[in-house]
Amino acid sequence: MIERRTVLTWALALPATMAALPLSPFPSMAAADGGARLAEAARAQIGVTVIYDPAYVRLDYPNGDVDRGRGVCADVIVRAFRDALDLDLQALIHRDMTNAFADYPSRTAWGLKRPDRNIDHRRVLNLETFLTRRRARLWRNDGSSSDGTAFPEALAPGDLLTWRLDDRLPHVAFVGEVGRDPSVIHNIGGGAQEEPLARLGPHRPVGHFRWAG
Repeated sequence: MIERRTVLTWALALPATMAALPLSPFPSMAAADGGARLAEAARAQIGVTVIYDPAYVRLDYPNGDVDRGRGVCADVIVRAFRDALDLDLQALIHRDMTNAFADYPSRTAWGLKRPDRNIDHRRVLNLETFLTRRRARLWRNDGSSSDGTAFPEALAPGDLLTWRLDDRLPHVAFVGEVGRDPSVIHNIGGGAQEEPLARLGPHRPVGHFRWAG
């Protein structure tokens, strides 16, 4: 029979013991659920966003958006985050750039002197920087790979992949299906669509990201 004093001692020690336990697998489960929701939210844009249009537009703030019938590759990402996770990348990136503008490429890439909440979140280079600052990057090409399908970490639905099309134009897409024939969901010129990852094979891969909240 266990003495009452022993039980009490164990019970008092329990919170400290539990605090020392690793939190996994719960974060990975949350990330997997969020990723699946992101992929489905991106897929829901197929047939809605039918035009690729990079025009600069003055937007409402927060939650500003161009007409959903048009947009660029980054708009697929921004809309999916809002629809699936209720996260406004326009506001999140604008706030982060306001606090750390020098860490973003806007000054060198576009000659800007301050954040622009109308366009910053719609640029792939800024998305890459924001996700990296949020510790969402799983892999970055060190220059050794030119195969646009060669992402060494295992892919999961809702992961974000980036490339430089023709080795110069930034592009971003969600992972859709995984497995033997993975797919991506993106707007590469004809509106939102889902197609084989293999289509991006000729283009240089740059980054692999996974949002974990």
